[in-house]
This record gives sequence, structure tokens and C-alpha cells, in this order.
Amino acid sequence: MIYLDNAATTLHKPPQTLKALVEALNTFGNSSRGTHSVSLGAAFSVYETRVKIARLFNCPKPEFAAFTLNATHALNIAVNGLLEKGDHVITTDCEHNSVLRPLYRLEEAGLITLSFLKTDAQGRADYLSIPEYVNSRTKAVICTHASNVTGNMADLEAIGRLTRERGLLFIVDASQTAGFADIDMQKMNIDVLCYTGHKGLMGPQGTGGICLGGPLSIKPLYCGGTGVQSHNKRQPEQMPTLLEAGTLNSHGLAGLSASLDFIEETGLANIREKEQRLTELFLRQLQDCQGLTLYGDLTAPQRAPLVSLNIADLSSGTAADILAQQYDIAVRPGIHCAPRMHEALGTAERGTVRFSFSYFNTEGEVKQAVQAVREIAKTVKRQ
Repeated sequence: MIYLDNAATTLHKPPQTLKALVEALNTFGNSSRGTHSVSLGAAFSVYETRVKIARLFNCPKPEFAAFTLNATHALNIAVNGLLEKGDHVITTDCEHNSVLRPLYRLEEAGLITLSFLKTDAQGRADYLSIPEYVNSRTKAVICTHASNVTGNMADLEAIGRLTRERGLLFIVDASQTAGFADIDMQKMNIDVLCYTGHKGLMGPQGTGGICLGGPLSIKPLYCGGTGVQSHNKRQPEQMPTLLEAGTLNSHGLAGLSASLDFIEETGLANIREKEQRLTELFLRQLQDCQGLTLYGDLTAPQRAPLVSLNIADLSSGTAADILAQQYDIAVRPGIHCAPRMHEALGTAERGTVRFSFSYFNTEGEVKQAVQAVREIAKTVKRQ
């Protein structure tokens, strides 16, 4: 199989990730729940992973990096833990449902109001217009770093300046860019960064996190056992315990830690260069393919390593089925949990076929995918 659905989850992981995961399954106890060696070993591994995450994103302190099950979990913590009745939030049409649905729920309950930045036909949000939407109740700007449909990337540094100047919280969904793009929370004035471990970070599913840019008054999404302050009727206020009730996925985090080692050893810039090169090769070889519609800002100097397209009048599901059944190529069709982006692109009914690339893909695989798309387009044209 040629696996080109890495924006959903990376299939191929670094060898050391698999080794670390299996070793943890056989040797870890419950992190921070005992003083015996297997509990301490798990606790040390979790802390080591926390340090690596803080270093990768330039999070001010390791304790400001709490672990979650995924980015959706982290974003729900951010939305429900920071927003209060009467708050106004600015967001975009580029967002995934992991941002939209928590916000919609609070809006429908009459707790917050929402504004959406205007988006053009190429799926580009007008981030520089943020000041026009700010009012006396505006609390936060929430945006994705890169659209999971178009690959368009936001200028986090520019947005961070706008939000900091106006005293607004800046909450970023880095699901598609963690492990691909340079993210510096302090330089970019990011107050809350949410990420998942199983995509660009090449770690196991069931891992992710929320990083705070400094001390914030944030409510936990749920409460429970922490291994400390057991007589306290409330969730301990110290980070990261505040946001980490219950047993952590220390096995998965051990795998994520090994993936972070691989990223650091390989070099984030080298990983980005290869993934961009594969994306550009795919686009370049399809430029003259008739019957093809490509989506997003394809001229941008930097974009996430994914391409959405449609072939003639085929539904995205039919095109993906043909790719899977006749060519053994895995892609993602449909709406990609980003309904507002598809409304902006005019693909709300049809969806798109998304090809997404990882460091472990090859130029040969990309060329085979190009050939498959060309053959499908020719077949449809003859019909």
C-alpha cells in the first residue's frame, strides 16, 4: 500500500518509537502513583517527554505542558476552561470540528458569542482584519495553524502581535503543523497551544497535549485522581496536575518521546524540507492534468504537506475508492471534519480527495499517485 493519509494519522513510525512503546508496555507501572521502580520509571519517562515537548515548542516551563489524549481533548480543555459567560471569541472558517463544536455548544447555551473572519475562494482567512472584530467582550482568538483541507498556513507571529497588543488570548490548534513547522510559543505570543502526537510528531495514537504560554486561570475539563493532595476536595491547582486527572497514557508517551528524539536527531528543518519537496513534486506533476480541480493557495511560500483535489465530476468518495481498490493508494475523501472550509471552497456537498505526505513517503510513491490520478482523470474524460 502507498499510504498518503498522513494528515489523519501517520502510519509509518520511527523504529525507535515502536521499540520504546513495546518496552514501556512491559516495564511501566502507574506514573506518580508509587515509589517502587516501575512507577518511578514511568514518572521519569513522562517528565522527560514533557521536557522535550516544552523544548520543541519553546513553552516557558515543562510544567506548563500537560498531556491529553489528542488535540480534540486539548482544545476542549482550552475552550471550556478559559471561556466564561459573556465572552466573545474570534475564530475562522478554517477550523476543524474540534474547535467549532465546543464553541458552538457554548454559543447555543447563550454563554459566548462568535465572530468568523472572512475567507476567500482559496480558503485564506483574513487574519489582518482581526482588529475589526474586537469589542469590549472579546476574550480570545482561536485559529488553526494550517487547514487540514487546503494546507494553507496562518502567520502565527503576525496574529500573535495583534492579540498581544489588544490583551486577547491567542489559542492555536497545531494539529497539522506540530512536527513540521517551527512553532515558538514565546516569540509568537501563543497563550495556549494544542497538538496531537499521532500526526506530524509520528507518535502513537492516544497522545497529545496542551501547552500554556504562562500562568493562566484555566479550569480543568474533568477532575479525579492525581496521586497527590488526595485529601483536597478540589483538583490540585498546580500545573500540569490541574489538567491531568487520572492515569496518563505513559506507554504512548514513551513512544512519543522516542519520536521526539527522532525529530530532533533528524532535524525539523530536514523533515519539513522533504515533506515540502514531496508536496511540490505532486503539485508540479499534476499542473497540466485536465479535469482536475486543486484547492487552496498553491503559490504560498510555505504550506502544510497536503493537497486537496477533485477529479472531473467524480464524488470524492468514488475517487478515493478507485485509488484504494485499483491502485492500493490510501487517501482521505469527504469533508475532513471542516464544514465551514468546504462551504468557503464550494465543496460542501462533494468534499475533496486529500493526499497528505510524511517524511517516510518517497518520490516514487508520489509519482505513482500522480500517475493514478492522471489515469482516473483520462478514464472519466472518455466516459
